[in-house]
Amino acid sequence: MSELRAHTLTWADVDPARHPFALDDDAAQELASLVAPLLPNPEAAREDRWHALDPLTEFLAGRYGRWACGWNWSIGEGDVDGGVVGTWCCTSHSVTTPYATAPLVARALREWREWLEELAERFAALAPPENTAVSWADPWYWERACTRLVTVVADRTQADSGWYGHCMQVLRWFLAYNGMDEGQAREIVKNAVGGRFGSWVSPDILQVDEVSSRFARGVGGTG
Repeated sequence: MSELRAHTLTWADVDPARHPFALDDDAAQELASLVAPLLPNPEAAREDRWHALDPLTEFLAGRYGRWACGWNWSIGEGDVDGGVVGTWCCTSHSVTTPYATAPLVARALREWREWLEELAERFAALAPPENTAVSWADPWYWERACTRLVTVVADRTQADSGWYGHCMQVLRWFLAYNGMDEGQAREIVKNAVGGRFGSWVSPDILQVDEVSSRFARGVGGTG
């Protein structure tokens, strides 16, 4: 199931342009009816919080694409540490009766998808303009992008437990969006961020500036 953990997702996995999705109210009701039989009872959910929802996550990923495995990546110490989903708390608290829990799953999935779509819009706005002389070595675009993305992820995760993991992932996604190899992006982000952010602590201006500067230098070294 490691391939269905949200922290392993790449930009190719989650890019909304590659994975069309729509979930209006009628479709959400239909989805709720489909997932209800897959939900564990509350006692089982408490006893095995890490795997009780695996059948449900497998179903969602099979139906919509691997991106859907982030549906329960909740804020703070939930099923997966350090996410952005506020609708879902965690297996041990959010799983009650099928009637009450199934619609919650649909809303959580929609919230996760809206976050991915918001990121795609931000990436497009922050990317260097097409058909210009801007190169990978031009630091301004990359430093600005890093600053804004770190800020928005810290806000959406509430800088809670493990928030910096998703922050690093979003920076890798941004580089992949701009055509960089995933492995190379991982190394750049690790060198820029690794160890500089902590749980339950919002980054201050100096920290963000330092990380953004290192990020831009790392990108410039690939040009």
